[in-house]
Amino acid sequence: MSEHDLEASLASALANTAADGEGDVENKLRPARLDEFIGQHRVREQLDLVLQGALRRGRPPDHVLLSGPPGLGKTSLAMIIGAELGSAVRITSGPALERAGDLAAMLSNLVEGDVLFIDEIHRTARPAEEMLYLAMEDFRVDVVVGKGPGATSIPLDVAPFTLVGATTRAGALTGPLRDRFGFTAHMEFYEPSDLEQVLVRSARILDVVLRPDGAREIAGRSRGTPRIANRLLRRVRDYAEVRADGTVTRDVARAALAVYDVDELGLDRLDRAVLGALVRSFGGGPVGVSTLAVAVGEEPGTVEEVCEPYLVRAGMLARTPRGRVATPAAWRHLGEEPPSPGGGAPDDERGQGALFG
Repeated sequence: MSEHDLEASLASALANTAADGEGDVENKLRPARLDEFIGQHRVREQLDLVLQGALRRGRPPDHVLLSGPPGLGKTSLAMIIGAELGSAVRITSGPALERAGDLAAMLSNLVEGDVLFIDEIHRTARPAEEMLYLAMEDFRVDVVVGKGPGATSIPLDVAPFTLVGATTRAGALTGPLRDRFGFTAHMEFYEPSDLEQVLVRSARILDVVLRPDGAREIAGRSRGTPRIANRLLRRVRDYAEVRADGTVTRDVARAALAVYDVDELGLDRLDRAVLGALVRSFGGGPVGVSTLAVAVGEEPGTVEEVCEPYLVRAGMLARTPRGRVATPAAWRHLGEEPPSPGGGAPDDERGQGALFG
């Protein structure tokens, strides 16, 4: 058995083994084809044109870059691209490609038409990224053998393939890499109506009795993200089976999500802790992210990357040059009266933390 066949067999065996347990529930819920994918209507239409055009020409489609926040379906779309093309999907991630040799080994095992999916592609090491330029453009790589003056560069042909890159930080991609993608799609947060459809589909797969009002309640607390919606559905299912009759209604969903500290806007314990510290300890700000993180007992990176994006999008937190500031909506959400314009605590009382952010 060749290394290529061995890799495919191993991946299939692992997938089949994991699918028997709860641990692979995420894969069970992934749509298999483009017409099963819910939401992202513009991206779906554009991607369908790219794939159909390539199939009619009998050639691999252009390289595809998918960008957007976590949990919106970038990995699912990469798997769908392989399924629509009838091709194998080889999966790796940017952090795993530390050396050019790591990438060369993977590229040499591709067969014509394969899809290479690199998650978090913006974190690919520079030597591997520079090798990727040539592979994407000319379908060949130059392997350097030896060291010093006696080093020799050996060109190796690579079978024509389609690279699908996924990134949560499109701005972190270098210009030369970004320009080599023939199709770029940005994933947007989902509308509640689309999330309701996602939940109905997932409930059918998980054999959960989900009422429309229950789906609406969960969708409204899912932060516009299908991954979060599916996770909340599984937790509400547990509550419904243990403390109710197994049916997910609006009241059951509300009671379950109260147990799991998810409020009506989708804020969890950490989100509320950040807002609470900002409002009650620092008078609404401005305060630096480092000081804010110390106040809630978390790392600054966690506050900045996990909490802030949604709080900013929900209109509860603003980033300013002097630090983070709570908006009037944040005060009201916490049951506090927002300060009048020009009022509030003096700067020296509310956050010299702005100096540390």
